[in-house]
Amino acid sequence: MSTPSEQPASPSFAALRGQLHEAAAEFSGGQDALEGILLGLVDDVDRAVAEPLEIFPVCHHSPASALAMARRLREKQPKVVYLELCEDMAPLLTELRNCRLPVAVQAFASDIDGFPPDWAPLSVVAPITEASAEYQAVAYALDTPGVELVLVDRSSDHVFQWDARRPPDGETHTAGTEPEAALHGEAVGVEIGDLRPRFAELEEHLLRHGKVRHWSEWWHQYVEVPLGDSDHDTYRQVMFLIGSLFRRLAPGQGERVRVDEDRERYMWTRMREHLAATGTDPADCLYVCGAFHAASRVDEFGVHGTGGFEISPRTATTWQYGLIPSSHAAIEAQFGLASGSVSIAATEWAKNLKRTRVKPYRLEGQAGTKKPGARKAVAQTATPPPGLAPDAAAVPSGGSAFDAATGSVPVPAEDRLSGFLRQPPALHTLDEAELLGWSVDIVRAARRSGYLASTADAIAVFETSILLAAMRDRAKPTPYDFQDAAVTCIEKDSVPGRRDVRRLVEIMMGGDRIGQVGYEALPPLARDVHDRLAPLELNLQQRGVRRALLDMASRPELRACSDVLWMLRRLLPPGAARTVMGERRLGERSIQESWDLSLGTHQRALIELGYEGVSLEQVLEQRLRRIAYGPRATTAEVLAAVEDATLHLGGRRLADELGTRALEVLAGERTVDGAPEVLRRVRGLLAYYRTAEPVLPPWVESFVRAGYAHYCTLLPTAFRDEDATVGQVAAMLGFLFSMESLALSLGCDRTQLELAVAQSHPKDPAKTALLWAAQVQLGTLSRGELRGRCDELLASPLVVPSYPRYLSGFVHALEPVPGLADVVVEAVSNAFGRLPDPVLLPWLPTLITTLRSNAAELAPLLIREAGRIFPARLAALDAWIPPWREVPSEHTAPAASGPRGVALPALHPETCDAVAELLGCTDTWAAAGGPVTGPKGAVLLFTHRATSDALADLLGSDDPWASAGPVASGVVPGSLTERHPDTAHAVAALLAAP
Repeated sequence: MSTPSEQPASPSFAALRGQLHEAAAEFSGGQDALEGILLGLVDDVDRAVAEPLEIFPVCHHSPASALAMARRLREKQPKVVYLELCEDMAPLLTELRNCRLPVAVQAFASDIDGFPPDWAPLSVVAPITEASAEYQAVAYALDTPGVELVLVDRSSDHVFQWDARRPPDGETHTAGTEPEAALHGEAVGVEIGDLRPRFAELEEHLLRHGKVRHWSEWWHQYVEVPLGDSDHDTYRQVMFLIGSLFRRLAPGQGERVRVDEDRERYMWTRMREHLAATGTDPADCLYVCGAFHAASRVDEFGVHGTGGFEISPRTATTWQYGLIPSSHAAIEAQFGLASGSVSIAATEWAKNLKRTRVKPYRLEGQAGTKKPGARKAVAQTATPPPGLAPDAAAVPSGGSAFDAATGSVPVPAEDRLSGFLRQPPALHTLDEAELLGWSVDIVRAARRSGYLASTADAIAVFETSILLAAMRDRAKPTPYDFQDAAVTCIEKDSVPGRRDVRRLVEIMMGGDRIGQVGYEALPPLARDVHDRLAPLELNLQQRGVRRALLDMASRPELRACSDVLWMLRRLLPPGAARTVMGERRLGERSIQESWDLSLGTHQRALIELGYEGVSLEQVLEQRLRRIAYGPRATTAEVLAAVEDATLHLGGRRLADELGTRALEVLAGERTVDGAPEVLRRVRGLLAYYRTAEPVLPPWVESFVRAGYAHYCTLLPTAFRDEDATVGQVAAMLGFLFSMESLALSLGCDRTQLELAVAQSHPKDPAKTALLWAAQVQLGTLSRGELRGRCDELLASPLVVPSYPRYLSGFVHALEPVPGLADVVVEAVSNAFGRLPDPVLLPWLPTLITTLRSNAAELAPLLIREAGRIFPARLAALDAWIPPWREVPSEHTAPAASGPRGVALPALHPETCDAVAELLGCTDTWAAAGGPVTGPKGAVLLFTHRATSDALADLLGSDDPWASAGPVASGVVPGSLTERHPDTAHAVAALLAAP
């Protein structure tokens, strides 16, 4: 740790040094480290008090600090206020007047340069409440003419520069369980006056001997209350002493100490630079910083510091700045304070103002303030606080005052510390009216929350509060004593509602006040959103849920609001804009919509959108590009970005660009993990473009061609890969079969698919069944052969245990081959009828899971097919024979006595005449029942030889025609008609031939 430059000790604290020297000798038996620490505390106080530039030590969110600050500002009226806050946040402070406190000043960076990419986005917040000393300083400086406010702490960029391995100590990312505790998100918190012992044993000792539960209660009891009525010099010296104590007992030369010392060097360097540049007299300045930093021992300390600290340049990261809403719960969660402590501090602040009649500083126009008299209060001369003589109030204290006669001899600071340490604690009398009011209010709140509380409980809480205070050596119960008493007396076995009694007390003591950023202080994007949603006529600035009803049929102007809401739903957290009625899909637009909006509750998320662009369309386009061009982007994600661009942004420019990017990503993929999502997205986009566009976009055609070749190449590997699931392989086949016609029309070769299927040799039963379905679709396996294989599986005792896995594959096969629904129904029915229970029952959950995961596409197919096959009435079920169990009769030729195939032509003569005229037949109708004199059956084969030749090629026959004309029997021996009688009769019936 740096050693400050030697300076003579002030005689003001000689008596205190002597007392501490005697105490150290008595307790330790001689000079040792204890004496060095005790005397060092006095040296730190003496050094800070003697500094020409007055240092005002504070503790963050401390009512005593805020009260002392308001008093000192009215007494001293400084011309320059140096404030411990990130120097790059200065332009935002003027916007505080447009907000309702508490709010937080935020620095945000999404595109980072100079930090690890996984740190993005970077966020730094500095919460500000009305009961804080820094707000008093800001309000005084901004509303007092001729006063300059200078922020001197490290920039937001340096916050992350100086700590490259973890968040800065004391600045945490903790979030509470309440929704209001997450208002700061994952931001790094920067607070002024972090006063908490860093020596765990010291904090434990203070809590144990102070008979308190946590640090916030100890601070309230032993610092806040005693300093509430103290004068300025006493306040400063006590805060210097506390800061020096915690600093000297901080363990080791760790990283945290290094960061703290660098911050102190940074601040003093900035202040000396400003003094040199402006020529300001240090006596006219006030330095507001945490008490921990006020007792600094670095060489750069003071206006006459000797150190030469060099400030490193900032990185190339672009920072955005704004104000976000904050809350008491968010401050407590982020900085590790006890729950309810900030709310209690706000209550104490209001009570202190009423008791001492000190006029606080508030920004002009601040929400909740009175406009008349606000400027007058600045110019008024404050009444000297208790303990100061009228003359002393007009003389600057703290070692920066000068004798009026000579103008050069400094007035030594008076030792107020010794008297403060020796004085007994003030015995505050019991305020029975206040305690009774608390007891009645908590019982009322408990009854509203479901507790069975009564008047007897109010009396018990009152008496228990007094008892607990007496046990803790207090004459007056504190809010924490009352909280413990309420929990003891009211909360019995369980919590009936959402809030427990401890939380109810916190709300009753002041509640979790939630700030709001005014319209004028919002970024351009947020203001644009509110302007575009103005036709809804809702107050979207307020917290809570607002119901918006949009009838675009009667009010076409609301279509623009609908577009904004759908983009907000895409960009903001789920609860910010939730649709109740209506949907937006490709090619579909609702004419009526209903929304639940809570933009006031999610104001922070809306403000952070403004850091990314000036309009919703720009932010959405940037995010879609970031997704599509990310290093880990998948084809499915890029296609989803294409769909979002089409839905929300319209036009073809961005969609075509992202579609081309999807083609590039697909070419680089070597796995089939995203095949189901790719298939779903491509089908939706194809359906949309076929109905909404005259021609398909070029990237869609290229994607189908590339996807056909890509999945054909990966198909054999996917069938063998154990990591590839059945659903993924089924999605690949679904893409190949559903896109086949389009791919072939675009120049793809079907032989590639046939070869890929032929080269596939799966070992998994489910994938084997999937392969069989693909072979049926390609025509290399008939349905009869497929049924035969299923029967063989059921007939084999060794294969029966794995038969359900084959069925799972058949169910997935409905994705690429939906025409197999009847075969799947047959296979499932046979399984239920023939599988033994030990095999069937464990498989049923797998079947249900498979159907549930693909219910949107597969289950309706099976249900329709089952409804077609199975009888509709229960009475017919007993006599019903499944179609697949009927024995097909052998084909027999019709009797020679009667004509063949003339049933339909006789029933529909008009149709027969039309077909005959189309085929060029001029023969007349034969008499009913008369003899047939001409050739029968095969005459059409010779009349239409081109059709016959095509049929012969399809059946794989190369036999020549037996004769040039029909024979008497109508059938040429050895011809196709003889070898394929079923086909010949079917063709004859189709052509209406006798």
